[in-house]
Amino acid sequence: MMTKNFVEELRWRGLLHNIMPGTEEQLQKEITTAYIGFDPTADSLHIGSLVQIILLMHFQKSGHKPIALVGGATGMIGDPSGKSNERNLLDEATLKKNIEGVKKTLERFISFSGDVENAAEMVNNYDWMKKLTFLEFARDIGKHITVNYMMAKDSVKNRINADSKEGMSFTEFTYQLVQGYDFLHLYTHKNCKLQIGGSDQWGNITTGTELIRRKVQGKAYALTSPLVTKADGTKFGKTEGGNIWLDAKRTSPYKFYQYWLNASDIDAENYIRIFTFLDRKTVENLIEEHQQAPHLRLLQKKVGEEVTVMTHGTEAYENAVKASRILFGKSTAKELKLLDEQTFLDVFEGVPQSEISLSHLQEGFGIVEALHEKSGFLKSNGEARRALKENSISVNKEKVRDDFVLGIEDLIADKFVLLQRGKRNYFLLRAL
Repeated sequence: MMTKNFVEELRWRGLLHNIMPGTEEQLQKEITTAYIGFDPTADSLHIGSLVQIILLMHFQKSGHKPIALVGGATGMIGDPSGKSNERNLLDEATLKKNIEGVKKTLERFISFSGDVENAAEMVNNYDWMKKLTFLEFARDIGKHITVNYMMAKDSVKNRINADSKEGMSFTEFTYQLVQGYDFLHLYTHKNCKLQIGGSDQWGNITTGTELIRRKVQGKAYALTSPLVTKADGTKFGKTEGGNIWLDAKRTSPYKFYQYWLNASDIDAENYIRIFTFLDRKTVENLIEEHQQAPHLRLLQKKVGEEVTVMTHGTEAYENAVKASRILFGKSTAKELKLLDEQTFLDVFEGVPQSEISLSHLQEGFGIVEALHEKSGFLKSNGEARRALKENSISVNKEKVRDDFVLGIEDLIADKFVLLQRGKRNYFLLRAL
């Protein structure tokens, strides 16, 4: 049963870029099947794919049936859309590993349970492309789409007209036809009438609808969402450390949460609409409340909460919040010791450190020795004593006196001791 208007939901959230005439009417008429393609270029998806995942979630919540297509075949070719260079091609073993990882990621967001009428499906285009010969493809598919039609697409024109010496290979030129064949296959075998994608996919998607019209005289539809951009011009989903992944093994929940927390006010206003499922009134109230007191960063915190819980679960979100408090000096030694090793290292990334012997910790040694001789954190024993006298030294976020003895019980994650002078001057002792 359809519960809400999918297209209208996308409109107010700023998730609708282009839509083929008749699409909205089709979705209101009956439960419809739609698909989105995902590139298996890694064994996880990153937040650059999160908009597409959100679209499938909205589609399913609206009562329609989503299909997630993993491009095992097209991953061997490479999509030229939005790219200026030829992409490295992947071998079959790597693709298999990546596809399994992508499926695990998607299962956290979309219901594949057979208990519901509109349960999601996952398909791999390699399954129907692997037996197709080049001659069959040229004869049965290629003849329906002219070179003139393919050359008119922006993804092709931009590459051919670019200054790049490499130009565009025949392999990448055929990509839109291969993707069009995917749509035709799903239309024929799964009654899939709609393809959804980012705005850079419009040309590839409409090639599919045209192929369906010419090959089987069918009517198919297209819908695209805007590409998410950041107000400062930097690329969404990227940091100095690289991609923000949806897999906790690649990007910890703490770092994931921090990405949203660090968003600008302008970006946070977009993100609260795009990446959460909060209703329109709630979103508008949050934006108004945030504008009255932007220093409280209510939008950033709410986006961070909603997206982190959706991606990693409530417990991971709560741990990320606890870890975030450490940076503002509001945590305790007890809270520090609850952090796992990866989160602890993420929090104190870039903090200088030195190694100490585990046996020395078992014996115990004084704080002055820890601050200078064992670590080099402070330049001399005299400086260490002065700092202690000023009450500016903390061990694991708790103030200590000059008679404090460091021992095995002070280890965090069985490996670290956090030394601190003042509010922001940190040093790590790593026990080996």
